[in-house]
Amino acid sequence: MKITDVFGSNVFSESVMRQRLPDDAYREVRHVLENGGRISLKTADVVAKTMMDWAVEKGATHYTHWFQPLTGITAEKHDSFLTYPREGKTILRLTGRQLIMGEPDASSFPTGGLRATHYARGYTAWDITSPAFIKEMSAGKILCIPTIFVSYTGESLDNKTPLLHSMEAISEQALRIVRLFGNTAARKVTPSVGPEQEYFIVDKERYLMRRDLIYTGRTLFGAPAPKGQELEDQYFGVIRERIGGFMRDLNLELWKLGIPATTQHNEVAPAQHELASIYTTCNVAVDQNQLTMETMKRVATKHGLVCLLHEKPFAGVNGSGKHNNWSISTDTGENLLDPGETPNENLQFLLVLSCIMQAVDDHADLLRNAAANVGNDERLGADEAPPAIISIFLGSQLDDLVDQICTHGSAAASIAAGWLDAGVSTLPVIMKDATDRNRTSPFAFTGNKFEFRAVGSSDSIAGINTVLNTIVADAFAKAADELEQAADFQTALNDLIARNMRSHKRIIFNGDGYSHEWVTEAARRGLPNLHNMVDAIPVLNREENVALFEKYKIFTRSELESRTEVLYETFTKMKSIEARTMVHMAGKHYVPSVVRFITRMSDSVNKTLSASPEADVSVQRDLIQRCSALLSEAYREENALNAEVERLNDLDAPDVMAQHCQNAIVPHMKALRRAVDALELIVDKDLWPVPTYGDLMFEV
Repeated sequence: MKITDVFGSNVFSESVMRQRLPDDAYREVRHVLENGGRISLKTADVVAKTMMDWAVEKGATHYTHWFQPLTGITAEKHDSFLTYPREGKTILRLTGRQLIMGEPDASSFPTGGLRATHYARGYTAWDITSPAFIKEMSAGKILCIPTIFVSYTGESLDNKTPLLHSMEAISEQALRIVRLFGNTAARKVTPSVGPEQEYFIVDKERYLMRRDLIYTGRTLFGAPAPKGQELEDQYFGVIRERIGGFMRDLNLELWKLGIPATTQHNEVAPAQHELASIYTTCNVAVDQNQLTMETMKRVATKHGLVCLLHEKPFAGVNGSGKHNNWSISTDTGENLLDPGETPNENLQFLLVLSCIMQAVDDHADLLRNAAANVGNDERLGADEAPPAIISIFLGSQLDDLVDQICTHGSAAASIAAGWLDAGVSTLPVIMKDATDRNRTSPFAFTGNKFEFRAVGSSDSIAGINTVLNTIVADAFAKAADELEQAADFQTALNDLIARNMRSHKRIIFNGDGYSHEWVTEAARRGLPNLHNMVDAIPVLNREENVALFEKYKIFTRSELESRTEVLYETFTKMKSIEARTMVHMAGKHYVPSVVRFITRMSDSVNKTLSASPEADVSVQRDLIQRCSALLSEAYREENALNAEVERLNDLDAPDVMAQHCQNAIVPHMKALRRAVDALELIVDKDLWPVPTYGDLMFEV
C-alpha cells in the first residue's frame, strides 16, 4: 500500500472537482472558494450530480448533511439517493437544492432556549470551503456534506457558523495590517490549525465491567495502581502490538478521509497515546478533528478496544488534552507569525505579536471559557495540563525583544539560534531553536505559531479558534484604526508596538505554570483565575464580550445567552449523571462486596477461635474494624450524595443548578470516592467487583 494512493481517496477534493466538473462549473466553484460568494443554483445542480456519481461509484448509497450542534459531537441524518419508483424502477438523484440546504429538527438539540420544543424547524447549509467525504460505516458508505446549522429564525445552533464568521473577521482585519506594510497582492488571510489529539485505549471486555466508564467516560472510583507513570517508561516507548494494530488501521481510515495524520506515539501515562496531524485551514481542521475522534472510537471497537477521550479517565496520572497549534497566513504564502532571522527588524511581526499580547491579556476570560468543559475541570492545573490561569510563553528570544522594546522603545538586536555539540566526533552538530519550549503554558509561541494547550481532549476545537480569531481580529482593527490615520507611520508604528507591549507585558510568563508561586504571582498581576467551568461560564454575557462578538457578527446577544444556558445545563447533566452513577456503583457493587469481605473475615475469626481459642486474630479484627469504619463512611456519603442530587429537582435556574452541583454535589462525590478507594486497597481482589486501574491500564 502506498500512502499517496490511499490519501484523500474518499474526499470530493478540489482535484476531483477539477477532473470531473465541466470547466465553467469548476471556475465558478473555484471563484467562490477564493473570493467568497454563492454559486448559482444551475452550478449547484451540476456539482450535486457530479458529487453523487462520484460517491455512487465508490459504493455510497446515502448522503447526509454533516453538522456540529452544541452537543460537542457531530450529527447526521441519512437519505438515500433513490427517487420515487415508477413501474418498479427508480433513478438516483441529488439536486442542487438538496446539496445546498437541508431541514433537520432544531428542537431536539441543545438550543439554550432559542428553539421551543413545538418549534422544530431548522436548516443546514453547505459549507463549500470544507470538502465532502465518504464515511465507511457498518450502515454502509455515506456521502457526508459538511454544513452549518441554524434555526428557522436565523440564529446559529452549531459550532461552525460562528467559526466561519470569525475567519472572515480576522481575514478582513489582518488584510488591513499587511496593507500597511505594502502588501497589495494578498486577497485574504487564513487562520490555520494543526491539532494534536491525546487519548487512552483500554480493553473492551474490562471497559464493559465498569459502569462509570460506560456512563461518564471516566473512572469515578479507583485506587492508584502500584505502578503509574513514575518511571517515565511509557512516554515514546515501544508501541504494544495490539495498540500498533489499532494505530495502523486508524491511520488508513484517516488517510482515506484526507486527514494528514503524521505522528503517533505513547504518551506519558500508561495506556495513553497521541496522534497529531499537519495543519490545515481552520474550519477544515475542526471538521477533521471531529472525524478523527469519531474514527478513533470506531476503529478501536473493531480491535476489541475502547478509545477514551475523557480529559481525566484515571485519577493520579496525566489527563488528556488537545494542543491547538494556531497561525495566520496570507494567500500569497506569508506566515504573519514567522519572526524571520532578524525579528528585531521585522516590524510587521512585532506589531502582530503586540496585538496578540493585547488580545490575550484583554480577553483571557474568553480563552478560559473556550477551554471549559466538564472533564477539563478534572485536568487543568494538574499533571501535564496547563493551569486555569491564561498566560503567554514567548521564550528567551522574543521575551528579550519585548524587554528591549518596553525599556528603550525599540530592539537593537535579537538572540540568535545557536548550535549544540554533543561532543562526539561522529555525531552532527545540531542547530538549536532560538528558544526552549514550556509545556506548562496555556498559550506558547513555538517558532511560527502559537500552541493553545488547554483544550480538553473530548472537546471541539471550534470554540477556541472562534475566540482566537475574534480577539486577534479586534486587536488588529484597533491597530489599523490608529496607524491608517497616522501622519508619520514609522513613528506611530514604533510607539504603538511599545505601548501595546508595556501595557500587556503582565500576560507573559515563562516559568513553571504548575507552581503555587505562579498562582500568587498571577493574582498580584491581576490575571483572572477561573478555577472551574461554572466560574468560567458567565464571562460570555459580560457586556464587553457581548459587544465584541456583536461587532464582528460572531454571536448575537441571544446566541451568547443561549450558549451560556447550554453550558450550565451540560455541566449539571454531566455531574448529576456522574453522581447517580456513583450512588449506583456504591450501592450495587462496592457496599455488597465489602460486606462479603467483612463476613469472610468474621467467619475466619469465629472458625479460628473455635479451633484454637488462644489464637491471635488481631489481624482479622483490625481488617474488620478498618473496613467497617470505611464502609460506614462510604454509606453515609452515598446517602448524602443521593440527597444532594435529589435537591436538584427543587431548583430551576440553570446557573443555580450548576452551582449546586459544583458546591454541594462534587464535594460528596470526592468524599465517597476516598472511602471506596481506601476499601479497594483492603478487600480481596477476588471480591472486588470491577477491574482495577492496573487491570485497565496495563493489560491491553
